[in-house]
Amino acid sequence: MLREIVLDTETTGTDAKNGDRLIEVGCVELVNHVQSGRTFHRYVNPQRAVHPDAFAVHGLSDAFLADKPLFADIVSDFVAFCGDAPLVIHNAPFDVGFLNMEYGRLGAVAPPPIRLEDVVDTLILARKKHPGAGNSLDMLCNRYGIDRSRRTKHGALLDAQILAEVYVELLGGKQTGLALGAAVEERGSEAASGEAGPRDRGPRPYRARLTAEERARHDAFRASLGASAIWSEYIGADEPA
Repeated sequence: MLREIVLDTETTGTDAKNGDRLIEVGCVELVNHVQSGRTFHRYVNPQRAVHPDAFAVHGLSDAFLADKPLFADIVSDFVAFCGDAPLVIHNAPFDVGFLNMEYGRLGAVAPPPIRLEDVVDTLILARKKHPGAGNSLDMLCNRYGIDRSRRTKHGALLDAQILAEVYVELLGGKQTGLALGAAVEERGSEAASGEAGPRDRGPRPYRARLTAEERARHDAFRASLGASAIWSEYIGADEPA
């Protein structure tokens, strides 16, 4: 089973090194690239004012955040939810930078810092797949036909849920997760029964779905086209349909 955590944050501003703080964290659990329904979401009191430019993006005011818990009060639940699963983040250096700055403020009880090499950065994936194109989350939603009408303001949990959909598309589409899940289950059942796995079976022959009557009508139609018909170039003049 492949477990991943798609993560997003909101902050008081854009510069963690100069005192900006984390104010919201949202996580979505993926199992074999499919959303499991498990999420983690917390608001955090940053103990400092939200920059007006940041407020314009997420709409989280100083008054709203005033009675929220401190990061120190939510970190154990956050770490427990994530466990040892890889994180999936869009523009990972930003969110990881803020999380690690918050960890650093905890002193001796802080979790180990998050290493960028252990994070799947969907911005890097998008740039490789769509070089030269815009790869913001909004642009990726437009490219893949993902509904973002709910996103009137940025929000950590909503953006993590949307990013989870984008991530699956970057990997090749929704069938990626479904096929992987089916393959894992099939291998497990084969191991229990002692049957050969997919790699041992070789290619499976295609099973025709035409009835004898349909095949006869199609052959008659092909014959009426003549030997020079372009159809014959694809399947061979003497090959039955």
